[in-house]
Amino acid sequence: MQHHIESFLFHCIYEKNLSEKTLKAYQIDLQQFNQFSNCTPLQNIDKTMLRGYVKHLFTSQFKEKTIKRKLATLKAFFTYFEGEEHITQSPFRDLRIKIKEANLLPKTIRLNEIKKLLRYMYKYRASLDATKSSYAYKTLIRDIVVIELLFSTGIRVAEVCSLKRTSLNLTDGSITVIGKGNKERTIHFGTQQIKNLIKEYLHLFAQDIADREHLFINRLDNTLSEQSVRFMIKRYTSKANISTHITPHMFRHSMATLLLEEGVDIRYIQNILGHASISTTQIYTKVNPRHQKKILLTKHPRRLFEDF
Repeated sequence: MQHHIESFLFHCIYEKNLSEKTLKAYQIDLQQFNQFSNCTPLQNIDKTMLRGYVKHLFTSQFKEKTIKRKLATLKAFFTYFEGEEHITQSPFRDLRIKIKEANLLPKTIRLNEIKKLLRYMYKYRASLDATKSSYAYKTLIRDIVVIELLFSTGIRVAEVCSLKRTSLNLTDGSITVIGKGNKERTIHFGTQQIKNLIKEYLHLFAQDIADREHLFINRLDNTLSEQSVRFMIKRYTSKANISTHITPHMFRHSMATLLLEEGVDIRYIQNILGHASISTTQIYTKVNPRHQKKILLTKHPRRLFEDF
């Protein structure tokens, strides 16, 4: 079984060109199943074992979304070896397992909290001595740029961390992002203020970026990690006296929700976020009950006849 896992991962790396993050998830999922099956040979794995594995995943307290991903990994694994004729038929054929996910709405950040966070960071910037280009000042500029990009473009934290200098186009104020499935999209980051801030960052970190290629660098001159971004946001929200627990992904949710509230067509938002399906983007139409209330109070035709 271990040999087959390595063979499948080789196929995913060199033939399907999957992302490093996807490959890591595949490896974890397949090793977990191999451990559960007690290294059962590929040909001996059947529907009964798969049903037992589903039960095992649920009793292990995995979330429904995670369980669906792990089963999707296994299905791709067995489909590959069926195509390679290592097995006569995938055990997933005619297997009916339907896992219903909880319909959880994405968490967003209140606009006044985003303003409060950025106001604190820009105020702190003004208090530092920029002429000496101290590490504290350089780091702050980097952190502001990261948060501004998360909010202004709605890109994922993994996409932020993987940006390179060549991803930037300062002429038209855009970034080129490599998203899920290695799909490329271009997003404009908006205001002249952000563009000027990025130019300053590029000047301060010019040598570091040239040496490492990636756009955002940490204190060890390595690529900024997703975990570092999470810690960074936590640190600044604490300093800005914001009690809400804010994650990088919440900037993405907030941008999408606010654009919808401004009347932006959902197809444009789908393109900005890099969603393959419009159904993924439609969840944002259900997010904000306060905006729904405002619409019904100000737009509903019933307001036109209140004279009785």
